[in-house]
Amino acid sequence: MSFCAAISCIDGRVHLPVIKYMQERFGVQYVDLINEPGVVAVLSSEPDSQRSAFIFSKVDVSVEKHSPKAIAIVAHEDCAGNPVTKEKQMEQLAKSFKELRSRYPNEAIHALWVDGDWTVHEVPIPD
Repeated sequence: MSFCAAISCIDGRVHLPVIKYMQERFGVQYVDLINEPGVVAVLSSEPDSQRSAFIFSKVDVSVEKHSPKAIAIVAHEDCAGNPVTKEKQMEQLAKSFKELRSRYPNEAIHALWVDGDWTVHEVPIPD
């Protein structure tokens, strides 16, 4: 069995596109879903909070039990849990990506954006 992990909002519109993208992009069978409303806002603005710790505890399970080929942090259009501009979400996505990279230095971390057509785009995050 092969896995990836996706950290995303609870919005069900993003789940299937992200799962399909990760299965195709990384050649895996399964995608562990770790969901929280407005997850990039949470991880970027309060990385040491209890909410973030709960998210990271789920990532830990995926890493320890499923050895994911990649971990994706996902932001998306029309987010009810984080109703800010795309530009703001991109800033939050970059901060969340860097937080994940620092916490999981041995894992392949990827940033994804899901647009209003529910198409997944990989977002390059500069170091």
